[in-house]
This record gives sequence, C-alpha cells and structure tokens, in this order.
Amino acid sequence: MPFVSRIDRAILNAVRAGQTSPSPGKLASALHYAVTPGGARIRPTILMSVAAACGDDTPPLADAAAAALELIHCASLVHDDLPSFDDADVRRGKPSLHRAYSEPLAVLAGDSLIVMAFDVLAQAAVHDPLRAVNLIRILANRTGMPNGICAGQGWESEKSIDLSAYHRAKTGALFIAATQMGAVAAGQDAEQWEELGARIGEAFQVADDLRDALYDEATLGKPVGQDDLHGRPNAVTELGVEGAIARMKDILSGAIASIPRCPGEARLAAMVNAQAQALTPMKWRSNVPGE
Repeated sequence: MPFVSRIDRAILNAVRAGQTSPSPGKLASALHYAVTPGGARIRPTILMSVAAACGDDTPPLADAAAAALELIHCASLVHDDLPSFDDADVRRGKPSLHRAYSEPLAVLAGDSLIVMAFDVLAQAAVHDPLRAVNLIRILANRTGMPNGICAGQGWESEKSIDLSAYHRAKTGALFIAATQMGAVAAGQDAEQWEELGARIGEAFQVADDLRDALYDEATLGKPVGQDDLHGRPNAVTELGVEGAIARMKDILSGAIASIPRCPGEARLAAMVNAQAQALTPMKWRSNVPGE
C-alpha cells in the first residue's frame, strides 16, 4: 500500500474514534476539518520512508507513528492560525478552523488532536511496548519544551531570539521526530537519525521563507508576507532569493550525506532529491542535490 494511503487511513481511523457518539457534534466535525484535505503529508511520508529504509518490520507501529506525527502537525496549524498568533484567515485553501468554527472550538480541536496523537501511540503499544514508549517520548520531546514546536512559538515572545534554536524548534522539531520515529518504529536506534531530520527541517524553513516571499495566497492556500508582518527572522531578508536557494540546496546536500547506513539508503537519498525539486521555486529548479 502506498505511504499516502497508509497515512490517511491511520489518521482518519484516529479521528473517527474521537468522533464516537455521544460527543459534541461541532467539535467532532472540527476534528475532521482540521486534518482534511491532507496537504502534502510531508512529515509522515518522511517517517514512513525511514521506516521502510530500516525494514519496516512492524507496519502497524509505523502507521501509528505517522498518524500521531501528522495529528500533532495539524494541531499546530490550527493553533498557529489563531488570532493570538498569526490571525490567519486561510489554511490549505479554505477558511482556517477558527474562522469556520469559532475560536473556542479551534482551541479545543487543536488540544484534542494533540491528546489523540499520544493515544494513537499508546494503543499501538500492543505491537511492541518498548518501541511505543520510545515513540511517545520522541514525539513529546519534539512537541513541548524545551526542544519542540511549543518552544519554537515561545521564542517569538522573546526580545532576543536565538535564531538557530528558534528554527530548530519551530520547523526542525517535527522533521527530527519524523526521522527518529521512523527508525524506532522499525526497531532502529533514534540518535543516529537526528542529523538527517534537523537538516531536512532547516531546508524546509528556508523553503518556507522563499514561499512566503515569492508566492501569493492563491498559490500557497494561506496568507503570505507573514514574516515581514510579524517581524520574524527570514532567510530571504538575510541572504536574498538566490542566496536562500543556494543555502537550501547546500543543506539538502548535507542531508543526503548524513543518511545512516541502512538497506534503503539509496531510496532515502532519492526521496531527499525529490523533496529538493518540490521545494525549489520553479524558475530555479536545476542542479538539485544528486543530479
């Protein structure tokens, strides 16, 4: 079964379980709204790719890990869009959840998705308790404080920002979780997979800066110009467009070099190359890593 089918099935199964009657209908509907349409499902796809490269000997555990990771990501988008943060009206080409359902329901939906993510992993413990516990700890570490996406948002309230820590937490955290959780789901050690996730996350941060600077809302399906509006650090402001693209490609070249030895090493390198193509703005799509 292709990764996208496994990922979507696992996510929708988790959401359906959270909608079991009796439950408040509007909040139940908001949960489904928050996870669909699915977007690119980049983080769980990376997780699945790493699990496959390491043998994927326990597919139900990899499925649960992928679903849990994407549920956390979707929750973070719901919360990011709230008036207290980005105050965004659009997400993935449709009204952001707080615009469609109300701010209180958006807060509750985001919170519910976070809890749901850890419940999915707890239920998967029947397949391998030790691996499941390690998956829970990795996801918790990369969601909360001091190393997770909550820390990333927290940096935006500081007068002085540690730029490296900010980017690693805000964007890199869930990519590190993706590579480490993929390895753990397949019975491998997490530590050696941290660098790959960190490098992919850094590349995605630069790519996001490029999209924010170069594209319009209709293309992205979300508001643009947010970095300038909120005074956030931005690779395009610092390096210019050409410099940011060169930086992204250097990072992805380093990502390929950091892939640990595993049976699917070549497939992972191909996946990183494909991501490089997808991330690079159309005009500059040439000479990506590995070509």
